[in-house]
This record gives sequence, structure tokens and C-alpha cells, in this order.
Amino acid sequence: MGFLDNLDWRFATKEFDPEKPVSKEQLEKVLAAIRLAPTSYGLQPFHVYVIEDMKIKKGIKTNAFLQKQMDTASYLLVFCARVDKDDMKQRVDEYINLLAGEDKLKKVKLEPARLARKASIQSKSAEEFATWAMKQCYIALGFGLAACAELKIDSCPMEGFSKEAIDRVLELPESLKSTVILAIGNRKEGPKNPKVRFSNDELFTHI
Repeated sequence: MGFLDNLDWRFATKEFDPEKPVSKEQLEKVLAAIRLAPTSYGLQPFHVYVIEDMKIKKGIKTNAFLQKQMDTASYLLVFCARVDKDDMKQRVDEYINLLAGEDKLKKVKLEPARLARKASIQSKSAEEFATWAMKQCYIALGFGLAACAELKIDSCPMEGFSKEAIDRVLELPESLKSTVILAIGNRKEGPKNPKVRFSNDELFTHI
């Protein structure tokens, strides 16, 4: 099957089969795709908690309208936005150092980029910055969903949960805020309805 066929195959799985777990090897491929996702300035302003522990899954389920995906999935990937501006400015330094490596001249040439990125971060209000970081989570989520489809792993992206409660369940530091969850596993049963999407004419305008 090709890429588009795989995307057509996937659906938002409502319940997974715990007797058919996703392998560690498959999980690592999904995480690799998430890591390779593009992000603004390349800063990857998020952290992903990979939840396998059943006690934590049930804690999340309690604060997510008791949705079945939460404790039947092999893994819950909780995308958390990095919302601390000072932390992100330090991350700019780390990113530039990674780009330059041991090349001191390259590091000097990258100095304008370092300063520009820090200035951009500083110019945002706390709310604007948090929104920016959360948007990057969704780009990575999309890559995770596509990887699952390619690997024939079932998945469900989920926003229906109390973010404040999940932050407490995961004991997140103030610099991280839970944003969206990707539940992955193998379906207990197939979709009950055919996939419906609006037409190309409805979605796209060619100019």
C-alpha cells in the first residue's frame, strides 16, 4: 500500500486491544518520526511523555471523560509545550551549539541567527509564546499520526482532557504544559462508519 492508502486506512480508534500491544521497535519508529518533524526555528519546543504505566494511564483516563483509549492503548504520548521563555532562550544557545559543533568560525557566523531567535522569543507575550509552543506540538503530532499509519499502528489524537489535571498527574514542572495526547495501539474492532471527508473543491483554492 502507498502512503495515501495508509492514511485512508487509519481512523480515530475508539478502543484498542490490550492483547495486541505495539512493539518497542514500532514505538521507536513513531518517536523517530516525531523527532524529525519540522518546528519553528528548529527548536522543538515540546517534550513528549511516553506513558506505558497502567496506574498513570488510569489517572489520565479519570481526567479525560473516562475515554476507553486512555487505558487500552499500548502507549499514550503526551505532548507537552515548553512555555518558559528563559528556558527557550537557553535552548536557542544549545541549538546553535549543535549546529556549529566544534567549528568556532561557524559559531561566529551563526551569532546573528542566535540573537534574532532570542529577540523573537522575547518579543512575545507569555500567552503568545505558549500558543506558539503549543502549535509546534501539533506539527509533531501530525508526523506521529502519519508514521503510525505507515506502520499499520492504530492511533487516536486526543484533546478531551483536563490539562491542569494531567499536568498534576504527570507532576510536570511549571515550564511544561500538556497540550495533546496521541494514543497508539492496535484496534479492538474496525471503524463502524465509512471515512467521510469534504471534497477537494470545498477544501482547496488554486490561484
